[in-house]
Amino acid sequence: MSVRIDIAGLRPERIAVVPSPLAELGMALHALSEPGHHPGLQGWATGVTARLDSHLADRMCEADFLWRTTFSDLFMPFAGVPGRSTLPGATLADDLDLLDKLSDEQFVDAALEFTCALPYSTGGVSALDDPEVRRRALDLAAARGPQQLRFSERLLADPPRIRDWLRQFARDCDEAFFAETWSRLRHQLAADARHKTDLLRHKGLAEALAAVSPAVTLDEGAARLTVDKLGAGRSATADGGLLLVPTSLGWPHLMVLHRHGWQPVLHYPVGSPELVSPPSVEQLTMRMTALSHPVRMRICRYLARSAYTTGELAQVHGMTAPEISRHLGVLKKAGLITTRRRGRYVLHQLDVTVVARLGSDFLEGILR
Repeated sequence: MSVRIDIAGLRPERIAVVPSPLAELGMALHALSEPGHHPGLQGWATGVTARLDSHLADRMCEADFLWRTTFSDLFMPFAGVPGRSTLPGATLADDLDLLDKLSDEQFVDAALEFTCALPYSTGGVSALDDPEVRRRALDLAAARGPQQLRFSERLLADPPRIRDWLRQFARDCDEAFFAETWSRLRHQLAADARHKTDLLRHKGLAEALAAVSPAVTLDEGAARLTVDKLGAGRSATADGGLLLVPTSLGWPHLMVLHRHGWQPVLHYPVGSPELVSPPSVEQLTMRMTALSHPVRMRICRYLARSAYTTGELAQVHGMTAPEISRHLGVLKKAGLITTRRRGRYVLHQLDVTVVARLGSDFLEGILR
């Protein structure tokens, strides 16, 4: 399984390596919401959380589905600007101005990515236009909790209002903690961007991609870029460009923005991760046996990013609910997932802390 980007006709000058303040804010919000994904950032996350104003902390919870799973494409609005060649802004304010260049349909579809299951790599109808897609979006938002349902209702009723809400929220985060974080990280990101740009100019795209991640490969004959992930997708640069956006907060995530009609983006981590301690032999044997089935591996990929009901997993994987339940039972017996009830919904989620003890390679594989 992989994400493939067709780069036929892509000119070298249309490839850019540029940091994005808004994308880094999205990753910061993700790391604060899911510190288990980022063990090396736990000290930073603890310090930020301790200083947060209670009102801002409540607002983080209000729309956390925009960044908890990974983070929404709304944090990379430059990719959706018509023409598919816009670069990230130099400042957070510049990036937020680009957010206003997205249409209401683009804004809503990107905001509902993790609750609506709209077509991603191919075009589809918008929840603003189709009552059935709208109903499904609200039903799935309800499964995540009342806050997400309320936010989704407001989003669908008045997109400009939520656009203003997100802009103000980003400004408040900047004032509370992100400006300090960005001032510390932007020099590292700029240095990495210069290094990758030099590789592009003097050694070519293949060398630059190899420096981004060994999971990214280039087939020059087929004019195709392939990212090895536990997920499938496709995109094309077409008449646009290709963006490489570094992040200092992102490991182990290697994200690929391949939304239909948007400029493809590789959002890649800078810096070396710390290795984790290995599990006991008994734990390793039991857990690796549980993970030996390819369906359970794919289930783990979903459950690592968010909590899902059995019915949702069945729909995503094209299986029956009893089949999914059997796989969930094996994972739960191995201690790899947790289960909680929210009203009439039973939600399952991967225990990332336990998975981390299996080794950084496996954790990186399912989170990539």
